[in-house]
Formats: sequence, structure tokens, C-alpha cells
Amino acid sequence: MEDESYERARKRVRELRGFYEHLGIYLVINLLLFAINAITSPGAWWFYWVTLFWGVGLLFHALGTFLGGRFLGPEWEERKMREYVEKEKKRERKG
Repeated sequence: MEDESYERARKRVRELRGFYEHLGIYLVINLLLFAINAITSPGAWWFYWVTLFWGVGLLFHALGTFLGGRFLGPEWEERKMREYVEKEKKRERKG
């Protein structure tokens, strides 16, 4: 039981680390792109397209990291399994 708790904690920490690394890279690269854009073509702002679309990906990463466990985590899986087992039992009783 303790090993399972430890492994779940390890998985969670890895998920968090992955998100924070992604966020850090996003910030550094987008600041760099902003600087390049400002220096090379200040009249035509293109860096924000990268920031926008990458930001959408980062948002999904954040949702998966911070809310994913609530909606699609082990508890959700267990609840869905029970639902399907109950449906199968009802179907077997009828048929």
C-alpha cells in the first residue's frame, strides 16, 4: 500500500515538473521571439502567433496537469468501471 502511494506521488511530481518545465521554456522562448521580432521587424508583429498557439497547447497541458486527475483520473476510471459493470448485470438479468 505504501509503495502504491509512493508511486502515485512520484507520478504526480513528474507531471507537475513536466508542466513547470514546459511553462519555463514557453516563457524563455517567447521572450526571445519577442526580442527577435522587435529588433528585426518592429512594424510587423509575428511573435504573438507563436505565443498564442503555443499558449493554447500550454493551457491544455495545465488543464491536464491540474484538473485532469479530477475528471479522468483513477477515481473517474473506477466510477466508470462500476457503471459499466452495473449496466452489464442489468442486461444479463433482462436477457
